Amino acid sequence: MAFSTDYSDGVDSWKEVTLIYNAALKQMETKMEILNDEFQHVHQYNPIEHIKARIKSPESIVKKLKRHGYESTIDNMVKYVNDIAGIRIICSFSSDIYRIADMISEQRDIKVISVKDYITYPKASGYKSYHMIVSLPVYLSDRIVDAKVEIQIRTVAMDFWASLEHKIHYKFEGDAPEHIRNELVECARMVSDLDARMLQLNEEIVAISQLEEFERERKKAEERKARMRNAAND
Repeated sequence: MAFSTDYSDGVDSWKEVTLIYNAALKQMETKMEILNDEFQHVHQYNPIEHIKARIKSPESIVKKLKRHGYESTIDNMVKYVNDIAGIRIICSFSSDIYRIADMISEQRDIKVISVKDYITYPKASGYKSYHMIVSLPVYLSDRIVDAKVEIQIRTVAMDFWASLEHKIHYKFEGDAPEHIRNELVECARMVSDLDARMLQLNEEIVAISQLEEFERERKKAEERKARMRNAAND
């Protein structure tokens, strides 16, 4: 799939475009891995289960441009297609979603362009995910190019639902039978309930662990005091 070339910042071929967006994805993946490692170091907990990254195919980009009435040029592609580079961050619990989004927003070299919160405001289909379009600099040998990356943050359960919904959408070309659409909405409710119950269970486990740790520290303190008293009496 060929593109016309007309990009003012000097990106003038599909190969160079993919190089830049692949570099942006690598930077984002590395950033998230570092943040995950740091979170483990500070809180003894990893909010990120795994990360998926992909570059949109030329065919998909052309379809999207045509759908919005734009010619298939490199310039239009970079300006109007925000999800050429996409990264999906899968976490364990719904509370991790906003925590991860905040960590991304606080990165100095990342500019948040837009946010769509489908967690608080799910789509009619039941789809839930937190979307961010961000821009970050890619350092080439002779210049710096800003590249946009779409970030999707969701739980394991949300990702499982979205994967099935995506397959159904393409199977029926966006016009699935009503009973299947209704079943998907019901499954989305079940996923939300599961996420809420798993989060509550995890919070209870954390609270119990904190109480146990507090009790261990209290016993250690009492033992130290007892040893000090015994040493004073001797």
